[in-house]
Amino acid sequence: MSEGHRDSPASGAEDAIIRPVSYQAAPEVQQSRLPLSPLQMALLVALLIVAGLLWFLFTAKSLRLEFQPAAETLSISGGMKFALGEVWLLREGEYRLRATASGYYDLDEALAVSDDRNQTHGFEFRRLPGLVTFETTPPGAVVSIDGRQLEGRTPTVPLEVEAGPAEFGFTLDRYQPLLLTAEIEGRQQPQTVEGVLTPNWADVTVTSSPAGASIFVDDEPTDQLTPAVVEVLAGEHEIRLKAPGHRSHRQRILVAAEETRILPEVRLQQADSLLTIRTQPAGAGVTLNGQFQGEAPVEVAVRSGERYRLQAFRAGYAPAETSVRLEARSERTLTLTLARLTGTLVVKSQPPEAELIINGKAVGKANQTLNLPTESQRVEIRLAGYAGYSTRITPKEGITQEIKVRLLTLEEARLAALKPQISSPQGQELVLLQPEPFTMGASRRQPGRRGNETLREVNMSRLFYLGRKEVSNAEFRKFQPDHDSGSFEERSLNDDEEPVVNVSWEQAARYCNWLSSQERLPAFYRESAGSISGVNSDSTGYRLPTEAEWAWSARQIENAEGELRFPWGANLPPPDRHGNYADRSASNLVGRIIFGYNDNHIVAAPSGTFPANARGIYDLAGNVAEWTNDFYEIPAPDPVTNPLGPKEGEYRVIRGSSWMHGTITELRLSFRDYGIDGRQDVGFRISRFAEAQ
Repeated sequence: MSEGHRDSPASGAEDAIIRPVSYQAAPEVQQSRLPLSPLQMALLVALLIVAGLLWFLFTAKSLRLEFQPAAETLSISGGMKFALGEVWLLREGEYRLRATASGYYDLDEALAVSDDRNQTHGFEFRRLPGLVTFETTPPGAVVSIDGRQLEGRTPTVPLEVEAGPAEFGFTLDRYQPLLLTAEIEGRQQPQTVEGVLTPNWADVTVTSSPAGASIFVDDEPTDQLTPAVVEVLAGEHEIRLKAPGHRSHRQRILVAAEETRILPEVRLQQADSLLTIRTQPAGAGVTLNGQFQGEAPVEVAVRSGERYRLQAFRAGYAPAETSVRLEARSERTLTLTLARLTGTLVVKSQPPEAELIINGKAVGKANQTLNLPTESQRVEIRLAGYAGYSTRITPKEGITQEIKVRLLTLEEARLAALKPQISSPQGQELVLLQPEPFTMGASRRQPGRRGNETLREVNMSRLFYLGRKEVSNAEFRKFQPDHDSGSFEERSLNDDEEPVVNVSWEQAARYCNWLSSQERLPAFYRESAGSISGVNSDSTGYRLPTEAEWAWSARQIENAEGELRFPWGANLPPPDRHGNYADRSASNLVGRIIFGYNDNHIVAAPSGTFPANARGIYDLAGNVAEWTNDFYEIPAPDPVTNPLGPKEGEYRVIRGSSWMHGTITELRLSFRDYGIDGRQDVGFRISRFAEAQ
């Protein structure tokens, strides 16, 4: 091979083949995250626990729980807690505490933890009943605890009796009642209560001549013969001695318990013959030959062989009569039977299905004719759902008497029992009103309507009394002697008969409570720290009328459709001298008047000057506007029942126009105003519920 053809490295490089390849990124270096070691995890948990404990210790309250006697077991549930000896750490809130002690009822009470840092709560266990045995000398007495009779007689088996002081009574025939007060230890401990009974009789020595007479006490045989010592119960009694062939001896004695008494010897009178007279029924008066001998049974001495005329009489019975003659040295008992006298009673009742009761015994339906004894009879007529009827009547022989009754339904009877008119302790007249459902407020289309006169349906079922007149200055000054109603433009508002004004709502409410206290009625308004804090809606005490009561009383017309727009009707102006409004005489004093109208009073007129409305109420419109019970609000259109107004608020509702009002807005009966302080044209009238709720 020649040198010109020798291969070289350069030429070899030029001959190399270049091939494309796919691109691959360099692998990313992953940085490893090392997990926490067990030690680190434990430390983290420990730190969280310590932080939680520190938070708990910082926010917890320290409570010391004291028990009387000491608690044997104790647990608190309802939240996180921690005990340090007798001190517990708890956060503010409600918990449940349970504790036990031997011989005591278990405690299970609410535990309220307040925001005070250190607190002490005391608890007292109540003792379990004691096991009490009752014994008396002599035995056999009936036992009672605080008036409640127990079963069995002394000595009793152990009985459970509540721990604490109690009054125990023991009674036994012929012994004086015994009352004991004892402290029952309780805690299921056995205990004995003993009593020694005192005899309730006197020892009475009875002797007679001749001896051997039978002794009777109140006509009950004693099975003893004279001479004898007889036990006679304390009190007044009759002693009777009876010996054959002798007249009975009777005497009344009064003896005291444990007394020893010796009666003078009784000399019994020998009788030729003895007659004992009894009657059926017993207790009739007896005469012998026209001479009264006493009430049967009665014993009389008679001469043998002589005829006697006997008569017995008793109210409601026909007299009984007979004659009798006795042999020498004989004794006889005679019974006279009296026939009952009757009269005719016709009973007619509506409804006819009512039940008839005579002297407590049912005798059938009420509509019937009866023959009844001629003595006082109690007649009752009853029917479920109706008020019963009761009377007393004395039938008369040969005369027909009649009772006609229409039973009242319970509702009718309830209304009938209520007085249509009452008077307050100050002599103010109030009339009974029975409201019905009505529409309160005014239509949006009514001229003069304001936005607070929402139309709403009101159902009123509670009867109430409403004062005929507004409270006068003289009446209010009996409650607050220094009150001054003041004047307006040098016109006095302070005359005795004028309605009181310049009184705040609270003054008016306290006046109502004052009236209630004079009549010992429960106060309607609750007072606290000198202010009215609420109402007692069940109270029948005096109060201000509710807004609904005022509106119904002023707007509703009996036996007429619809409601009044103005106090006098549907259109302006009012009839002449209808009421005290802003008339032409007040044109220089007030802003707007009723043109052409004159009532002859520039400011307030005496209460009751103008005619009453259809319900007999004066000045519900005109004269002065009036406070009502309700807090002021713009009411919702929802139906309401027996509304007392909102439970809270700033102002109170004022209803009715006054002597200062003369515009179409103010003269309408749906006009609503509000306030809280006294005003020169605002007064009030009184009201009260007829019945508790």
